[in-house]
Amino acid sequence: MSPSCCSGKYSVALFFFILSAVPIAYIISSEKAVPSTHVISYHSSGFLRECAKWDDVGRRFLVSYMDGGGGIGELVPTKDSDDVLKEVTLVKDVDLAGNSSNGFVIDRHRNRLLLAVGDLLGNRYSALVAYDLSTWRRLFLTVLSSHSKEITYADDVAVDTQGNAYVSDAKGGKIWVVDVNGKLVYTIRSPLFTTPGWYNNFVSLNGIVYHPEGFLIVIHTFSGFLYKIDVTNGDVSSKVTVIDVSGGSLRFGDGLEFLSPTKIVVAGNGSYSLVKF
Repeated sequence: MSPSCCSGKYSVALFFFILSAVPIAYIISSEKAVPSTHVISYHSSGFLRECAKWDDVGRRFLVSYMDGGGGIGELVPTKDSDDVLKEVTLVKDVDLAGNSSNGFVIDRHRNRLLLAVGDLLGNRYSALVAYDLSTWRRLFLTVLSSHSKEITYADDVAVDTQGNAYVSDAKGGKIWVVDVNGKLVYTIRSPLFTTPGWYNNFVSLNGIVYHPEGFLIVIHTFSGFLYKIDVTNGDVSSKVTVIDVSGGSLRFGDGLEFLSPTKIVVAGNGSYSLVKF
């Protein structure tokens, strides 16, 4: 083995060590810091929780489990805002054991929760699963990618007014479209989803939301690009454009949520940004 070969391997190993060490150090620092706003604390049975959303009808927070084989849990607030809440598991799907439960969306009109599921370590399995919000009965399980050579990771999901789901692929740089009954109907691809530099595509399309006017907004995590995707035609010809964002970078942006029809919150890297458009 030549010295140059060894040097290259050590460099790659060092790069990934630094890449993983930085966010871990940031998490530890954030945990020790005194928060500037009110924080809701809770006891959890696991270490990694990927997504959290407020269920207004159920008056609870719902959280997805990235570790421990996946699942969905709930946190029910008490009258005392300083109480430490207890996480209660609502569903753990044996058919999805070994995969992480990632982003989800509450489809209130149909009383269901749509959840993106992925193989965190191997990136060889991606799926969309739907559960009834009252009984947690599984409504459908749509496999998006399984045992193929293609590297994929279903990361987040948005739903439109017709019940169609849009699932972002954080490793493959595309968006799967699944109809209201759980059928995979087409895939949205664009050259814009691949940014210059392989390191900028280590985590690509991530948080995704749907606007009632007929378009999606999705963030590319490692580059910070924000995309607008017109889906009014309902086919693969969906128009993709890059949103011009001023006032700071959205690099390492993760989750997205509409605050109003013209304002969107970008969460990530221990902070958030407010984008007006």
